[in-house]
Amino acid sequence: MFTFILNIIFMLSLGTILYIVARALPRVKEEVDESDNKKGGLLERWVTSEMPEKVDEFLSTFLSKVLRKFKVFLLKIDNVLGAHLKKIKPDNSKSEGNGGGFKDLEEEKLE
Repeated sequence: MFTFILNIIFMLSLGTILYIVARALPRVKEEVDESDNKKGGLLERWVTSEMPEKVDEFLSTFLSKVLRKFKVFLLKIDNVLGAHLKKIKPDNSKSEGNGGGFKDLEEEKLE
């Protein structure tokens, strides 16, 4: 029970500290030096530019279009397979007497 109370006190104090820091964040201004931006490496300049957002937006739209087309393709295949299964499925009137299946198909070939 003692450890439970200590954990509650610790979490409350941690939450209070985070709340105070979050309130103070808008007052802190980030000073950007143009010379620092040029000194950074290629990866750092790319990350700070608008390119990652544009690339993310492009990939999101491209992926959604591809997935929609793939879904339509799968639905078409599903329809084709469903129609093929309906052709293969024996009728109830023919299969009542002898159980249907391959015997009906053999009888149809003989006729």
